[in-house]
This record gives sequence, C-alpha cells and structure tokens, in this order.
Amino acid sequence: MSNLDILIPFAILLILVVYLIYTRNKFEKDIVRLYEEKFEQWKENTDYKKEEKTSKDLVGFVFKEGYKLKIELLDEKIKDTLEKSKFTINTFEGCR
Repeated sequence: MSNLDILIPFAILLILVVYLIYTRNKFEKDIVRLYEEKFEQWKENTDYKKEEKTSKDLVGFVFKEGYKLKIELLDEKIKDTLEKSKFTINTFEGCR
C-alpha cells in the first residue's frame, strides 16, 4: 500500500505537468498566429514601401545687386514657400 501512496501523487503531478506543457504550447502558437495576422494587416494598411525620393528642381536664380539679393523665380508656385521663409542655405561645392 505504501508504494501506491507515493505513486498516486507522482501520477497526478506527471499528468499536471503534461497538461501545463500542452496548454502553454497551444497558447504560444495562438499568440504567434495572432501577431502574424496583425503584422500582415499592418503591412496591408501602411504605405511603408512608398518612400519617394525628392529631387532638386531649379525654381529660380539669386543675383546680388549692390548690397541686396534679387531672386528671379522660374516657378511661381514656390513664391509662398519663399515668403514663409521655408528654405535652407547651402554653399555650392565649386565656390570654395
């Protein structure tokens, strides 16, 4: 009878361990599947591939007349950008 007393708790423990391993594996597979579905939805709904490279366009000339700078525009659409001071100043490499 003493062997049976020790065997029953170990059998219960073994069954419990097998059950927990099974449920954890099932849970992990469900989570991985869920995240893969969410990732596919994200790829469909975002435009991460649409990286447009901006090109330099000639839109005007800058001339120095005395102490003033004169800008002659080739494209009138750029006038608003200049008036809002949305530009950067770069030095041409050949001028150094």
